Formats: sequence, C-alpha cells, structure tokens
Amino acid sequence: MMRVMGISGMPGSGKSIISEIAAERGAMIVSMGDIIREEAKKRGETTKETAKNLREEFGQYIVSELTIKKIKMLQDEGLEKSIMVEGIRSHHEVEMFKENFDNFIILSIFANPSLRFERLKKRMREDDSTDYNVFKARDEMELEFGIGSVISLSDKLIINESDLESCHEKINEYFDEIDL
Repeated sequence: MMRVMGISGMPGSGKSIISEIAAERGAMIVSMGDIIREEAKKRGETTKETAKNLREEFGQYIVSELTIKKIKMLQDEGLEKSIMVEGIRSHHEVEMFKENFDNFIILSIFANPSLRFERLKKRMREDDSTDYNVFKARDEMELEFGIGSVISLSDKLIINESDLESCHEKINEYFDEIDL
C-alpha cells in the first residue's frame, strides 16, 4: 500500500537526512523545494522570489497543488512505494495533503538556529548564506509562510542537535514504528 507522508523543518534542520533514510527504505522523495527550484529556473527568478511570487499569483495552495499533481501522476502510473513529501511549509499545504491522501502524517525535524546556520554555511546550496542576517531573514520568511504551525502540529518531532548517528537512530526508530 502506498503511503504519503510529509517532512517539515526549518532550513538546515535535517529534512534531507530523513529523505535519505526514507529512500534507503524504499520510499520515493518528492521535494517541494525542487518544484519551486524548477519553477524559478523557468521564470528566471531566485527560489526566494518564486516561492513568494507563486503564492501571491496563485494562492497559498499552489506549491502543494503542484506537488499533489505530481504524486497523483505517479499513482496513476502504478507506483506502489511510499512517498515522502519534503519541505512542507504551511498549514494550508498540510490541509491539501490531508484532503488528498488518507492517513497523511507530518514528521518534523528541529535544530536550534545557531546550529542550523553552521550547517547551512557548510552546505552552501543556492539559497544558503554565510551572512547571519540573510539567514535570519530566510527564517522569518519561512515563519511567515506558516512553517512554525506545521512543526508544532506535527505527528512526530525529532530533535536533531546531536551527532549524525543519533539523528539516524531516531529517524530509523520512528520509521520502524510506522512500518516504513
């Protein structure tokens, strides 16, 4: 049976670690951030501009609508794997997923801001910065989207403030619990 789950967390908290472990366990990962990055490329905008502009142009549900469309396409093609939706950022998005997929659950991961900033400086993806003020502004934007309520209302919250091995253990324990 195919299961659809969501992953949420602030930038640098460890969402990609959850995705990697889920993929190792046979799940397919659908990243909402990748969907925004694809749109940004088409529009010739930064991901930050596109994330904001898409919601202004098409409403709060647009990124989840594009993601749901992609998942339903995979279902129609006969996909039997579980799907992890990485990067859910608003309560609106959670509502849409719950309306479209039975037993949809949210797994969030948390790390404090200073630790996340250090991780992002090392990661240096396109939307990462070594400037703490830029990092804070990005956090504020994420919070404006409503990510705080998604994290606080998650079905499961994993604290990722220790070493990588501990984080892997916590994630694997949870996946064992839910039989992923």
